[in-house]
Amino acid sequence: MELSLETEWLEFKEAKGQFDFETLGRYFSALSNEANLKGIRCGWLIFGVTDKPPRQIVGTAYKNTQASLDKLKAQIAQYTTSQISFTEIYELKLSEGRVLMFQIPAAPRGLPVEWKGCLYGRVGENIGPLNQQEIDYIRNQPRRRDWSAEYCPGATVNDLDPAAMVRARQEFKIKNSRLGAETDNWDDLLFLSKMRLAVDGRITRAAIILLGRDEAQHFISPGQAWITWILKDEHGIEKDYQHFGPPFLLNSDSVFAMIRNLTYRYLPGNTLFPNEIPQYEEYVLRETLHNCIAHQDYELAGRINVVESPDQLLFTNVGTFLPGSVEEVITRDAPPESYRNPLLVQAMVQLNMIDAYGSGIKRMFIKQRERNFPMPDYDLSEAERVKVRIWGRIIDENYTRMLLNNMDLELPTVICLDKVQKGKGRELKPEEVKELRTRKLIEGRKPNFYVSAKIAAITDNRSGYIKNRAFDDEYYKDLIISYLEKYKSASRKDLSDLLHDKLSDALGPEQKENKIRNLIFAMSGKDKTIVNRGTNRKPIWVLNKK
Repeated sequence: MELSLETEWLEFKEAKGQFDFETLGRYFSALSNEANLKGIRCGWLIFGVTDKPPRQIVGTAYKNTQASLDKLKAQIAQYTTSQISFTEIYELKLSEGRVLMFQIPAAPRGLPVEWKGCLYGRVGENIGPLNQQEIDYIRNQPRRRDWSAEYCPGATVNDLDPAAMVRARQEFKIKNSRLGAETDNWDDLLFLSKMRLAVDGRITRAAIILLGRDEAQHFISPGQAWITWILKDEHGIEKDYQHFGPPFLLNSDSVFAMIRNLTYRYLPGNTLFPNEIPQYEEYVLRETLHNCIAHQDYELAGRINVVESPDQLLFTNVGTFLPGSVEEVITRDAPPESYRNPLLVQAMVQLNMIDAYGSGIKRMFIKQRERNFPMPDYDLSEAERVKVRIWGRIIDENYTRMLLNNMDLELPTVICLDKVQKGKGRELKPEEVKELRTRKLIEGRKPNFYVSAKIAAITDNRSGYIKNRAFDDEYYKDLIISYLEKYKSASRKDLSDLLHDKLSDALGPEQKENKIRNLIFAMSGKDKTIVNRGTNRKPIWVLNKK
């Protein structure tokens, strides 16, 4: 392992065992602010390495479980500006010892990061208050620069693709019909200026991404603009792939042409959809890919990926999901307040590539609801990557039948039930669980929720419901009493064998054992219907002859 010298944004600590939480917080503030001042994306604090040269790995036992590291992220966020925390904590188990690498995001532009109300920075090798000059420098930064609006030195109209320019004029005229024939009289540079893709004859990065020739991509270097389509079989084995560069206005269509949007047919005898339908709704595909283009963080030099499997599509782009959560996008009544690439987004609106008012994601969910298909899955678990999965098949026909027979269900409710369908009950918020229970739409214990009797009756899934429903505790107690009346006594294993298969299949093995333990405790304590004639380690339960 190559060990670098310390800089303002990099710090090594031995931290063989414990490390003071307050000191850790001050380092977080200092390294975050220094990363901003040095114009880099993150700072690093590394545990398990000597802080004096020559550096050696000595290993660290600090927070030696994943749960404790996850908890640390939340603890740090409680005392920092805007609840900023570690981007990631990497645990390296090397032959020389365990090393922790804390990735600390640079302070946001215009917003220095505090720890418990104080601003810290590096003073030589030490931590100290951030000086006023550095504070002013960060606070005077524009909150968000528009990378897509910056100019490409040396680029001219000749670096743009002629076919893309023709298509751009066509789409612009559709969007701005009032301009009509006037548009035809504009030369290319004036047309680009009207769209703000060129200013004073200078070509912007957004123009290169949407309209540039493939060979013009060097103008946005070290940024990259690539879309990769990958085809995989049912076993996840790659079968084919193809790369697409600018102009994205045209090549997004080329990506769509690669996707096999087959006709989806239901099995004979199933009359949910008497008509054949395509696997994917075209609007959903276009909106998903165009969102990737609009919100990609091109400075990260990553690719937009479209991974096609037999029954689903996975879209990925690099960069954080600025709205924070998909639920916020769906429930808000106004467009997002900020975009990563404002000029690029504005141009894509003018070219009919994305919706004008930020409602595209919500419309995607509505389109899937109208088709009675699974909702799109947004995976935001990685700090600098957004993954969107679009399903091209029915996951559970019973749930689909439920949607068909309950067209008045609100979209947020359908999204929650979709999570239940996919076995993601643990993602439901307490208030969502409460609402679903109040409306008798779900039963079971978190995370093993199951469709309720009301929905089961509609979906014709009664036999599955009986296997997964939870009986009243009195039912199980009566079984135990009947067993003891017949066999006189029972060990803990006897009672477990008696009840295990009769408990709800929605419960896991450990949850079933806990349920049995609680039943025995209630019967021997509060109810006093059974007593232990054995030992605590090996109980023998008999009926209490009162």
